[in-house]
Amino acid sequence: MKKLLLVTTITALTMASIVSTPKAQAADIARSLCEYVAADDKRRMRSFLKAKRLRIRDVFSEIKCNGQNLLEFAATKGSVETGSLMISKLPRDVVSDNLSLIQNGSQPLIDAANERIGG
Repeated sequence: MKKLLLVTTITALTMASIVSTPKAQAADIARSLCEYVAADDKRRMRSFLKAKRLRIRDVFSEIKCNGQNLLEFAATKGSVETGSLMISKLPRDVVSDNLSLIQNGSQPLIDAANERIGG
């Protein structure tokens, strides 16, 4: 009886940790990317994405920073380096769809978006 109770408890704890782990990892990834964008730290952002084997185009639609997508957040914070990196890695149609959201941002970021869409 003790063995059965022990096995059941271990199984339940293992299953609980498996279920909660992806959500915790996703929150950590989002928090880190938001911090790198806010600090305009392109080097750390690239390194983080590479270490996690992620592409910005794969996580872009899922991550929100202060209720804004990553590109809009970069424009709000004046993060030209990380914003330009994202613009270069995102598909043209995604950049085009978000162009109106970054119009209040810095001019170099707007120029990079217009160049990406036009050429």
